[in-house]
Amino acid sequence: MLQLCNCQPQRECSDTQSIQAPMETNEEIEDLFNKIDKLIPKVTINDLEEATSAEETKLTVINPRDEYCIGDLLLVRVDAYDFSGSPKPYGGDYLRARIYSPTTNSSASGSIQDYNNGTYLVKYTLFWEGTVHLSIVLMHPSEAVSALWRGRNQGFNNIKYTGNFTSATDYANSECGFQLDTEEEVCSYIDKRDQEAFFCIKPENYPCQALTHMNSINRDHSYLTEVEQILLNRTNIGLEVSKPLKPIKVASCGKKQVEPSEKCSTGSYYPIPSGYFSYNVWKPIHCKMTQFTNNDVLKDFLKGKKLFLMGDSTVRQYIRHFAENIKIVDYFNHTEDEMQSWQKTLLAINLEKFIYVQWKKHTFPFVSKTFYSIKEDAYMARQIDQIGGGENTIIVLTLGQHFRPFPFRTFIRSAINVRRAIERLFIRSPRTRVIIKEENARDMDIDMERFSDFHGYVQYLALREIFKGLNVGFVDGLDMTIAYACNVIHPPLEVLENLISMSFTQAS
Repeated sequence: MLQLCNCQPQRECSDTQSIQAPMETNEEIEDLFNKIDKLIPKVTINDLEEATSAEETKLTVINPRDEYCIGDLLLVRVDAYDFSGSPKPYGGDYLRARIYSPTTNSSASGSIQDYNNGTYLVKYTLFWEGTVHLSIVLMHPSEAVSALWRGRNQGFNNIKYTGNFTSATDYANSECGFQLDTEEEVCSYIDKRDQEAFFCIKPENYPCQALTHMNSINRDHSYLTEVEQILLNRTNIGLEVSKPLKPIKVASCGKKQVEPSEKCSTGSYYPIPSGYFSYNVWKPIHCKMTQFTNNDVLKDFLKGKKLFLMGDSTVRQYIRHFAENIKIVDYFNHTEDEMQSWQKTLLAINLEKFIYVQWKKHTFPFVSKTFYSIKEDAYMARQIDQIGGGENTIIVLTLGQHFRPFPFRTFIRSAINVRRAIERLFIRSPRTRVIIKEENARDMDIDMERFSDFHGYVQYLALREIFKGLNVGFVDGLDMTIAYACNVIHPPLEVLENLISMSFTQAS
C-alpha cells in the first residue's frame, strides 16, 4: 500500500533500477514471460513491401458447401502475402475472425491456428441458422507485432509521470516513474512484500510523504523505427483481409438448438470461442447464463451483498450503470466535476435492499492526464487483503488496460500478486466470489505503440495462465467484444449488460 511503504529518500539513482523479489516470484515471472515470448515473431523490417498485406493475402474455404447445418465447422485457410505479392515464410500476424448475421444481431468470433509458416486456419462454429457473413481482419502484420513486443519490453519511457507534493501553503511537481535516470535525491515507494515499486525525484524542502497527487502523459518518444511506426498508422490497422468471402447459408437440418442446462460457475475454463451473441444476448457454449437486465432481478440478487469493483474504468462502467442508467443504487457524496474526479473511489448504496457497491481504481501503473489523489490508493493485492469476504461478498476485478504501455513483466508481477491475494482470501473466506473481467478490445485510432490490442491480447493469455486452477470466474471481455465488433474502450450498453450478466451468473 502506498501509504505504508518505505518512503525514505535514496541518494543512488541505481536504487530505482532493480528491486530484489523472492526467488520463486522472479522464476515464475521469467517462466511466463518466456512462454509468451516464444509465440512472438522475431523479425525486422526495412521496407514496407516486406510486411504482410491484407489486400494481397488470400483466403480459401476448405470445406465449401451450398448449405451448412447448425453446429458445423466452416474452415478457412489464410495464406499471408507481403505487399510485393510474395508469400510470407513465417507467421505471427495478429488476426481477428468473426461471423455475424445483422438481421438477428448474431455474431461470434472464430478460432485461429497459426502454423508459423505464413499459413493460418480459421475455424468458425456455425451456431445459428440463416445468412451468415464472414470476416477476417488483419489487426497488425507480424512485423508490427514483433516491433510492438520488442518496444514494449525495452523500457519505461512511453509514459511520463508527474507527482504533486503538497504542504499547507505550497506545492511542487516532480518527475516520477518506475525507473528514473537521475543523480538527484529520489523517494522510493516500495511494497516490500509484493516487490512493487515506484519512484519520484524528491523536491527540495518536501518530505517523501508529501506526495499527494499524480498524473501522466504520453512521452514524446518511440522505441520503434520510422518504418515500424508507419505500420501502426490508422490506415494500416484493422484491415479486412482480401476480398470479403461470400455469405453462407446455414440451415437447422432438423437439429434443435439445445442450450446448456448447467449454470456458468467459478472454477470453469471456457475455450475460444466461449459463446456467441443472438439477438444481442450472449450465449455461452458450455454453460447457461442468467440475464441480469431487469431491475428487480438485479436488486434481488444484490440484496444484502457487498460488491467490490476493482481496476480501471471498464469495470467502473458497472457502478455507473447501476447508479445512473437503471438507478438501483444511489451515489454517496459524488458531486464533483466528472472529468476532474473520474478516478475517485465511487460508493453507491441502496438502504432498502442493503446493497453496497464500491469501485476503486488500482494504483501504479494508472494512466490519466488529469491529476488524481494517490492517498487512498493501494495495489490491488492490498485492496483484496483488506476485504473480510464472506458468502455475501462479491469481487469483480479487471487488470490490463493501464499496463499496456509498460514492460510485460510489470503486468505479470502485479497479476501474480493479485492471485496470491485471492489465495489468501479463499483461506480465510472460501465462500467469497471472485470474478475476473478480462480486458476488452478498444479503439483503433489511439496511440498503437502504447495501447494496441496486441498488448491486451498477450496480457489476456497471461491472465489465463496465472489464474489457472483457482476457483474464480472469468468474463471473457475480449471474446465478447471481438464477436460484437466493438472497438471502443467502454463497450455499449448491449455488451455491458452481458458482461454484468456473465459476472453475476458465476457469482450466484
